[in-house]
Parts: sequence; C-alpha cells; structure tokens
Amino acid sequence: MATSNRGQWSGKLGFILAASGSAIGLGNIWRFPYTAGENGGGAFVLLYLMFVVVIGIPLVLAELSVGRKTQLNPVGAFEKLSPGSKWPWLGKLGILTGFGILAFYSVIAGWTLWYLFEAITGGFSGEITPEVSLQMFESMTSDPWLAIFLMGVFLILTIVI
Repeated sequence: MATSNRGQWSGKLGFILAASGSAIGLGNIWRFPYTAGENGGGAFVLLYLMFVVVIGIPLVLAELSVGRKTQLNPVGAFEKLSPGSKWPWLGKLGILTGFGILAFYSVIAGWTLWYLFEAITGGFSGEITPEVSLQMFESMTSDPWLAIFLMGVFLILTIVI
C-alpha cells in the first residue's frame, strides 16, 4: 500500500493567517469602510462582529473538524460523512466556487499590480482628480490583453510564493 506524502503547515501562525485570509477575503477589506459608512457606521460594525462570532467562527471550526476527521477533499468528505446521500454535490460546488473566486480576484489583483507599477514609475505624479483617476482606470480596463497579462503575472506570483 502506497502512502501519500501530505503537506503540513510550518506552524500555527501560518495556518491562522491563511485561514483568516481565506475567511475574511479581499472583499471585506476592499469595501468594508464604504459598506460600514453606508449602513450605519458603528451599529453595522457591531452587527458584523456579532455575525462573525455567531455564524462565521462556528462554520470555520466545523469545516476544520470535518477536514481533520475525514482527511479527504470536500467531495470525499461528504461521501464519507453521509454515504449514499446526495450531498457530495455540495463538495463539488465548493470546489467550483473556489475557481470562481480565484478568477474574480485574479483580475482585481492584476489591477492592483498595474497600480503598483504606476506608483513606482511615477504614473501618479501631479494632481489626481476623480476625472483623471477614472481615465486611468478606463484606459487600463479597455485593453483585454493587458488584463489577461496582469492576471497571469498575479497567478504566477501566487504559484511562486
């Protein structure tokens, strides 16, 4: 019987940071100040934190427990926990969702790399008005090959790191 060599986290901190980054997501960091301001400020933040504690943390712990118990991928975990049921499709949906999230955030991360390049090369010199900012964004997003290139650079950096 062949044994598979499974990867392991180098330490608890690395795992905690990876799990937090996955759970929090770029969307929460990217739009949180705007969303909080538009939806009640401090009251929104209190409700948000309450939902994180009541729903988010238990779901993350449940996912970790299922993964640790089954030592399988999402589809295999559902098959092992409920043999013969129709629930394994949920594991497949989770995998497909991961690909969708990767596709979405890879484009946005590519834009971020472009803005970083512009900042380093002096592309933001002078006064940046809302009109200039919009023009810069539209010129970047109007070229689909640039978007594909930037997304590719981000994916390569992700693989290397």
